[in-house]
Amino acid sequence: MAQPLQSGPGYLFQGLRLLNHPRIRWLVIAPLLINIFLFIGLTWIAIEQFGTLLNWMIDKIPDWLSFITWLFWILFCGFLFLVYGYSFAILGNILASPFYGPLTERVEAVLTGNDRSSKMTVKQALALAGRSVKREFIKLGYFLPRIIGVLLLTLTLSFIPVLNLLGPTIAFCWGAWSLALQYLDYPADNHQVSFSQLQEELRRRRLVSLSFGGSVLIASTVPILNLFTMPASVIGATSFWLERMGSTQDRSTPN
Repeated sequence: MAQPLQSGPGYLFQGLRLLNHPRIRWLVIAPLLINIFLFIGLTWIAIEQFGTLLNWMIDKIPDWLSFITWLFWILFCGFLFLVYGYSFAILGNILASPFYGPLTERVEAVLTGNDRSSKMTVKQALALAGRSVKREFIKLGYFLPRIIGVLLLTLTLSFIPVLNLLGPTIAFCWGAWSLALQYLDYPADNHQVSFSQLQEELRRRRLVSLSFGGSVLIASTVPILNLFTMPASVIGATSFWLERMGSTQDRSTPN
């Protein structure tokens, strides 16, 4: 009898478990070092700006809503954590993208028992890394205008009592969707599935895609855990691809 498919968060947990696999862990070291330096920088900025932004938000609350200031405080703190986690994930992915293509190849070899990735030459590995960097700029062209749109929308809603409660929800849903696209694009690229084709495939699997991306976003907001979240998400996304989207490559189109 076939095993049941994993849930969205299940793929992330699987990625965390496989980080120390003997055939995988050496490909994780460079992304981890990048994440450590990024973590130090972003955490310092977040600590410096947190109090200022929180006071600004509280000052915008009208007197007649002062009795639920605590609720606004919780929601705004949650929103700032989402921004922190999302920024950490996006910047980390750009900087570590040369390592994630080869990592995806190795993970697929481990999960399927196919050793083709272990026989890659240095030239092939460099070509794969270069293609991953190029793909990051394709994704930026998709993400940046939408990030700006989401920020403008949440900023506008922040000035409207009651409706400003929607801001964190909108930000979370966008973050979950974009991170699902971000990480599943690594195995998609290795199988020559275009970014636009990937979007169509994930829309057909919207619920599990959002739950995977949402779990990645939440994990990215947790200090220390977020150092391991990105390589674990690449591993989890590769497992997601193999279980749910392996036939997609048969319908792929050129980049």
